[in-house]
Amino acid sequence: MIFNQAEKFQLIFDKLKEKQNEQSMFNKFLEVYPVEWKQLKVTFSKFNRSKQFGKTIPLPKPEQSLRKEIRVWLKNNKVN
Repeated sequence: MIFNQAEKFQLIFDKLKEKQNEQSMFNKFLEVYPVEWKQLKVTFSKFNRSKQFGKTIPLPKPEQSLRKEIRVWLKNNKVN
């Protein structure tokens, strides 16, 4: 979970000079918010270790999760 996600995505979108798409926003997010990215990975890792043997709960990998959030944000803001 990313706090103030919409504001961060808007800031990244405004900073981008090149084409503003999902991939460029993903790359810029990793560059601008390394602490938040690290926290997403740590949360995912903790969750995977805490699962009981034989029981699976689908949780998208951090890369997939962040890309999905960016995609939804772009769609909601009518930017493609």
